[in-house]
Amino acid sequence: MSLSVTPVLSSSLSSADLFPRAQNITWISSNFKTVLTWGPKPTADYSYTVEFQQVGKDHRRNPHCIRSSQTECDLTNTMSDLRACYTADVISEPPMGVPKEPQEYPHSSSPRFCPYTDTVLLSPTFKLEVNPDGRTVTVHVTDPLTAAFQDGRQLSIRDVFGEELEYKVIYKKNKSTGKKTAKSNSNAVEVTRLDRGESYCFQVQAVVRSRPTSTQEGELSQTQCTHQQNPSLLDNYSVGVIAGAILLPLLLVGGLIAVVVICCRRRSKKQRNEKEKEAEALNV
Repeated sequence: MSLSVTPVLSSSLSSADLFPRAQNITWISSNFKTVLTWGPKPTADYSYTVEFQQVGKDHRRNPHCIRSSQTECDLTNTMSDLRACYTADVISEPPMGVPKEPQEYPHSSSPRFCPYTDTVLLSPTFKLEVNPDGRTVTVHVTDPLTAAFQDGRQLSIRDVFGEELEYKVIYKKNKSTGKKTAKSNSNAVEVTRLDRGESYCFQVQAVVRSRPTSTQEGELSQTQCTHQQNPSLLDNYSVGVIAGAILLPLLLVGGLIAVVVICCRRRSKKQRNEKEKEAEALNV
């Protein structure tokens, strides 16, 4: 009689060790709307929880990002101090409804994120005002709103950056490749010394010089162009050219009249001489 024994394999691995760690943790932020993203998409066997902290303070959890099947977490409303820096951990743990074991679960940490210096500045909107002289255009820029609030009021980028904010205007003649720039700390940027009658195209971007070089300049706005105007004679020609164009025909006409007068006088004199000769011949 033989006895069959089925071996039981023991393992020190717990279910937590089977959960994959989050990868490619990235901050995506524009005008202070900030979302943490990562991968991969979890299976039904596990979920993700996000813990974040303002550097130097305790960890906190966003109630919308606890044991979630999503791969992103909107942390905009939890970053009230825009000048502070933040980090986050994405923890892989059992899905909602499954008991957790009393142990540490796999987690991955994000890079440091500082909203004031790292958020992308979105493109502003603007209007063009052409001066009657046709040589000056004023670009009126509207401060973009942010996702940040203070005392119930939505803040603009001007509210956040104050005097550090300036606007750069990039402009060129329509259908030309040569570009020029004008800058101002105000919302009205004057572009001067333009050619009368020409159509010019403009783009605007926000600039904050106190930020790192890589994030100083915001996104470029859409292009707007002025209408081409019919230039006056003074725009196309100098006063000397215009005066010459007026005087030349007058001189030609005057010269022609002088020639006619001279010819008439010579003819009249010739006829008079001939008559005198005929009279002398008759008297002989």
